[in-house]
Amino acid sequence: MTPSDRDAWARLWEGYLRYYETEVAPEVYETTFARLLSEDPNEFHGLLACVEDQPLGLVHYLFHRHTWRIENVCYLQDLYADPSMRGMGVGRALIEAVYAAADQAGAPSVYWLTQDFNHTARKLYDRIGVKTPFIRYRRA
Repeated sequence: MTPSDRDAWARLWEGYLRYYETEVAPEVYETTFARLLSEDPNEFHGLLACVEDQPLGLVHYLFHRHTWRIENVCYLQDLYADPSMRGMGVGRALIEAVYAAADQAGAPSVYWLTQDFNHTARKLYDRIGVKTPFIRYRRA
């Protein structure tokens, strides 16, 4: 991503947040985009999927330490394809790009979470990943 991608990224990220029925403050947009542009390998990374030079999907991911491994692992935090592109391979291409980045970084594991109601995406995830038995909890 480059600074010139800001508007396209914001449009896609807003669609992602809207899908999950949430909002974030304007300063979160600015901070998140700045993190995505950082060259710090421990900061978030982001990619846009373009079709005919039009950004139509995004992914954000992060490498982090893990107590069960020496190598860092990769957390794929956000994945979104424009609704007009669903089923066209955008999500798969973005996940595979994260897999390639993880391989290049020596991270043996890539993982992500999704909502149970995200049936369309889960069809893809079932083909490209392995569902784990973990259940996520968070602070109340």
